[in-house]
Amino acid sequence: MYNWPKKAPRVGVFFVLVVWLAPAGADTCAPPQHTEPVKVRYVTDGDTLVLGDNRKIRLIGVNTPELARKEKPAQPMAIRARDRLRQLLFQHGNRARLLYGEQQTDRYGRKLANLWLPDDSNLTAELLREGLGWMIAIPPNTRFLDCYQQAEKTARATDSGVWHQPGYAVKNSAQLGLRSTGFQRVQGRIVRVNQGGGATWVNLQGRFALRIPDQDIRWFSNRPNRSWVGRTIEVRGWAYAKKGELRMSVHHPAMLRFID
Repeated sequence: MYNWPKKAPRVGVFFVLVVWLAPAGADTCAPPQHTEPVKVRYVTDGDTLVLGDNRKIRLIGVNTPELARKEKPAQPMAIRARDRLRQLLFQHGNRARLLYGEQQTDRYGRKLANLWLPDDSNLTAELLREGLGWMIAIPPNTRFLDCYQQAEKTARATDSGVWHQPGYAVKNSAQLGLRSTGFQRVQGRIVRVNQGGGATWVNLQGRFALRIPDQDIRWFSNRPNRSWVGRTIEVRGWAYAKKGELRMSVHHPAMLRFID
């Protein structure tokens, strides 16, 4: 089970070879027949909210910029994402319908769920369509992945929100230092692919390595192998420093795409 990165208390809370899918049908975002009616008590940040019964919900399929915490200021678009989520809910009396993911809870006790407004609009898709966050794919919670990919594609095509912010431009793997942690989009040429330690490792130029755990390799129809070496990819996810290099765990191919 994947443990979603925890955001700061009260303020806030790919990787996969992504081949962008063909435009999804309009019904891919539609709520299933059986959902749970809920009332939202308050919004913590752009992708996290608390229900009236105090369940803390982390929206599946989206990661929004971080609000201020400790000595770090709010990231660009963080307040806008939070306020937009509040607005969308307020317009519907803070009522929504909820469907848990196959993995329902992370190790921090947050519930992982998809949410719809009473008019059947999907909250994750609305945020992605307006460029207020990035699509993320964490199996097994990928039921509405087609919808979320298409929503992000709309924002990218119109250069909206985070896609218009220079600070969120894709970074070159060879130019990243060990302090470049947190959610990143990274581009680089693959220099090595190997297996070991319960994972497949894809090394990019510089000190940057992608780690695909063995339990997630089944999601990759195009499995990493020597044919990947020399190709350039773009990847997204949470970078962390370990053993003198930056690493990023990739759990689904929608978090990756070849760009050569």
